Amino acid sequence: MAIKQPTDKSHFLLPDLGEGVAEAELISWKVQPGDEVAEHQTLAEMETDKALVEVPSPWAGKIQELHGNKGDIINVGSVLVSYGVGSESTASTEPPAADDASSGEDAGTVVGNVSGELTMPASFTRETPTASEGSSKSLATPAVRRIAREMDIDINVVNGTGRGGRVTASDIQAHASGNAAPASQQAAPTPAPAAPTAPVAAAPEPDNSAPMSLATTRVAIAPEGTIEKIPFHGIRRKIAQSLHHSVQTTVHFTVVDEADITRLEQKRSGFESLLGNRLSLLPFIMTAVCAALKKHPTLNANVDDFMEEIHIKGPVNLGCAVDTDHGLMVPVIHGAQDLTFVQMSERVRELAGACRNRTVPRESLAGGTFTISNVGSAGGMFATPIINYPEVAILAVGRAKETVLTRNGAFYAGLVLPLSLSCDHRVVDGAEGARFLNTLVGLLEAPETLLPEV
Repeated sequence: MAIKQPTDKSHFLLPDLGEGVAEAELISWKVQPGDEVAEHQTLAEMETDKALVEVPSPWAGKIQELHGNKGDIINVGSVLVSYGVGSESTASTEPPAADDASSGEDAGTVVGNVSGELTMPASFTRETPTASEGSSKSLATPAVRRIAREMDIDINVVNGTGRGGRVTASDIQAHASGNAAPASQQAAPTPAPAAPTAPVAAAPEPDNSAPMSLATTRVAIAPEGTIEKIPFHGIRRKIAQSLHHSVQTTVHFTVVDEADITRLEQKRSGFESLLGNRLSLLPFIMTAVCAALKKHPTLNANVDDFMEEIHIKGPVNLGCAVDTDHGLMVPVIHGAQDLTFVQMSERVRELAGACRNRTVPRESLAGGTFTISNVGSAGGMFATPIINYPEVAILAVGRAKETVLTRNGAFYAGLVLPLSLSCDHRVVDGAEGARFLNTLVGLLEAPETLLPEV
């Protein structure tokens, strides 16, 4: 959704901050009313569901008013800053209508670079807004617009009930069934849906028009005893939405096992000494996962619930859950099947660091086909991990522990690694999940088949 800035440069509307981003949390202002700012000077620091973003001024001018306070959620397209432009300034603080035919340059669209910062186009485009681009155009996420297109419904005549008047998937479904009032008296008759509407509730992306779907059930919380209130903003809000959507959509089952990684630990220690760098077990486990997925491709897949299709993937785009101060993030190592365990280790280190300092590129947070969650790094053993939708499986790796084992009738001190695999039962049968885990255990217990000699 490209945001068309007012042509008189009196108001700056919050631009697109990334594909699919409809709003952002205001973290801090970098300017104050009365300040003279230069073109491209940072106005504010915003937080989307993935990154911290610096919002630059599209032009030079004097700040008249700042719209929003720290912690506010600002919708894309809302007025962020008002400028004073001398005698040409308008007394009104309301943004001009999108169908205003005033002449002048359009401020264009702000685009994000891989560092999470915003850059302005080198030259602005000259466009005249049309009536179809006016205020009658509905606000909606890409997923909801797709639902409307598939059902042959004009989304601009649907009455939105979401935050800021956004149209939600439920609004589309209600409109199709004739249970919602038209957006205006001139709205076109409601067309009949071309297909059953049941899949609509399981759209490929969670509806971001409300803070959480759980908010539909409100329970009064007594203020007594509360020592801190933490709002569902930024990444944590996105996590809440994604996990809730995954649990509502997928049919989880979990199978657990243990792997004797005594020999793998000896290999890891040998490589660590040889390379002179610290190596964790994780890249070795990731290498084994890639090999196991090659034998069990059903687990390396995505589900398109709207189209009712299972997409088996060739490349292994391996997600690795990273615990940060801002919440859980899952960067993706694309083409992990082609990397050595040393390359895997370097890539994990790079992406984990980028997640923690909020510079990870958006393309590295999407496109996953299978996810690993290293719960053992926090001291856990077995887990029941929640699938990273639209993937169909996730592996939780527990804390390795030393224990007494037996082999060929003899006792020995060994190292055991707990493994927990959650799968979407709609796609992966229980037996196949168990077979995959058995294959993985076999690879981890026989590292000589997976790794070069030290």
